Amino acid sequence: MVIHSEAQLDQRFLAFARLLNTYLQHFPKFEKYGLALAIRQCAYDVYGLIVEGQKRYFKKTSLTQLDIRHEQLRMLVRLAHELGYFAFRAGAGQETGAARAEHRYLTLSRHIDELGRMIGGWLREEKRKAAAPETAPPLAPPPHRAEIRSPVARGTAPGERGEWS
Repeated sequence: MVIHSEAQLDQRFLAFARLLNTYLQHFPKFEKYGLALAIRQCAYDVYGLIVEGQKRYFKKTSLTQLDIRHEQLRMLVRLAHELGYFAFRAGAGQETGAARAEHRYLTLSRHIDELGRMIGGWLREEKRKAAAPETAPPLAPPPHRAEIRSPVARGTAPGERGEWS
């Protein structure tokens, strides 16, 4: 069974959101209402725009907003990595905090990149549809008023050919 591409995007985002929320729980406590909240809110905005893009008839504006918000999410996650918020104290027998932080960042980055490729493909498909609309057979032009005449106006008498019944 083939899953529709928009449904695949939805499934991939849900997997990303589960992982993101797990990793955000390891942020420092002083960032609980700062960068962690901003990343979480941005991710929720992306999900809302995915749903909006699926439901709108004219999708170009919604998908452009989705693309922008997705890029903002990417930059916020990168900022958190640069500030070292993905590191945590390693217990005995675990990898070091720096290696764990790098692994978390790379995992989230792969998910974000995959979402970006899917969003970009969706945006290109919508632009292609807008550039080449479905070609319907041309409608016949409406007849001119002079062509629409009653039988009397055409010079036919009642009882002759063209009489109204």
